[in-house]
Amino acid sequence: MQRMTADYSDLLRLILNLIRFGTIADINHDTQRVRVKVGENVTTWRPWITLRAGDSQTWFPPSLGEQVIVLSPEGDFANAAILPAIYSDKYKSPSTNPAHHTTRYVDGTVVQYDSATHTLTATLPDGTSVTLAPGKVTSNAEDTECTGNLLVQKNLVVNKNLTVNGMSALNAGMNVQAGKAGGPAAVVQGIIQATMDVVAAGISLVKHPHSGVKKGDDDTGGPK
Repeated sequence: MQRMTADYSDLLRLILNLIRFGTIADINHDTQRVRVKVGENVTTWRPWITLRAGDSQTWFPPSLGEQVIVLSPEGDFANAAILPAIYSDKYKSPSTNPAHHTTRYVDGTVVQYDSATHTLTATLPDGTSVTLAPGKVTSNAEDTECTGNLLVQKNLVVNKNLTVNGMSALNAGMNVQAGKAGGPAAVVQGIIQATMDVVAAGISLVKHPHSGVKKGDDDTGGPK
């Protein structure tokens, strides 16, 4: 009878250990293993479950203190795989709106898509940089607005209109061609200042000669 009771207790323990809740106690990022505290016990180093780990791979490791599920085949923690994650008092949901798909990062960055308003936003802290390399970025949006500084190191192609409300600094020259409909290549409403010279049709504004000039105090006529 005592033997049957012991067998029953072991069986019950194994059944209870099939699925348990715990919190991350240690992380080894190099081996992709964690140890999980389950009640008063801590598991051995076990792998956590990720979204993809085949031809495509994802990397989004759990955090210390994150609440997870321990899945133990045959009820043995030594064979467990760790499934992140469950919201807790320490780590709350970044949104409660059912239309939101939101990721909040440890530095405060929030990337969110709102399916109700069809809006994708990325809120980044100061000092954040975004790098796209290599290749080509194409924006088919009706309007693209840049509210900060725009630094172009190579070529920028704009197939419609470009409106610049701030100062433009062109450090490698400028080549302006008239449109297919003809007309002037550039129209300036205001004053053009040149520190060296202005050349039109091969004629220098500074160095071109004037006819009909005599020495003395007389002024010259207009440029010809």
